[in-house]
Amino acid sequence: MNGNNRSGPMFGEGSSTLLLLLYLALAIVLMVTDYRTDALGKVRHSASLLVQPLYTLASLPKQISEQLSDDWRSHEQLQAERDSAEKDLLIARAQLDRLQSVQIENQRLRELLGGTRGLQMGVQLANVVDVDLDPFRHRIQLDVGAQDGVREGLALIDASGVVGQVLSVAPTRSTALLISDPSHGVPVQVVRTGLRVVAFGTGETDRLRLPNIPQSADIRVGDALVTSGLGGRFPAGLRVATVANVRPDDTRLFMIAEATPTAALDRSGQLLLLWTTEVPLQTGPPIELADPAALRAVPTESDAIEARAGETR
Repeated sequence: MNGNNRSGPMFGEGSSTLLLLLYLALAIVLMVTDYRTDALGKVRHSASLLVQPLYTLASLPKQISEQLSDDWRSHEQLQAERDSAEKDLLIARAQLDRLQSVQIENQRLRELLGGTRGLQMGVQLANVVDVDLDPFRHRIQLDVGAQDGVREGLALIDASGVVGQVLSVAPTRSTALLISDPSHGVPVQVVRTGLRVVAFGTGETDRLRLPNIPQSADIRVGDALVTSGLGGRFPAGLRVATVANVRPDDTRLFMIAEATPTAALDRSGQLLLLWTTEVPLQTGPPIELADPAALRAVPTESDAIEARAGETR
């Protein structure tokens, strides 16, 4: 009895081991056969078709999440672009309104001044040959003179702004007074507000002085100063300086401003002489100039028209 009871489990364990060995042998045969002949390719293909819906279903939440995220980002980008476009449109409308108002104001000023169609700007290049920066006078010498068409009072500029004006003229040389000279004053205008003041030299090339400014005047640090055109020496609209500081004077009744010239007063090598010339509005033969040196101004469209008229005459 006891012997039979012990032989039963042994027989069962041996059958399980034999079954496992059969499975392993069958797996090895199938792998070798598939490797050599690819006989199970169709079976794998059919199995993959059956399993594919499971893979799709498993990846569906991730795809939905990515699609929603992309849609949200696209929505935010479109919203930002729309807000930016609306802002640019408002700015463009404001600039257009400002441009129209400036155009109306310019037309009104032209009517008050009698028009400027007959004015042209003449220029001539000049080289600096000597610099005198004495504390009590700031002057430079130019290599052009009377025989080149230079005359007293002509404005002098560089690439950055007003430098000074011609003080005296010799046949081949001329002397110019810098705007930093203590005895020199330039009528200027604040671009932002239109306030007209006079900028005086201080004997320093990096500082101008604007005294006697009313307390009620609107002038601030950083304001740009340009020539106002008053006095007829300097054409209007030329850059002069930038306001550096503003303070009350000793009497507390007025303000004093200091400005930094935009021109390189102590470093400029080549300068331009400027003057305005009046051109007749009617057409006709070219005007004969007594001084041929005056023709050294930069050619303009009117000069070309007059030249063609002279050739056909």
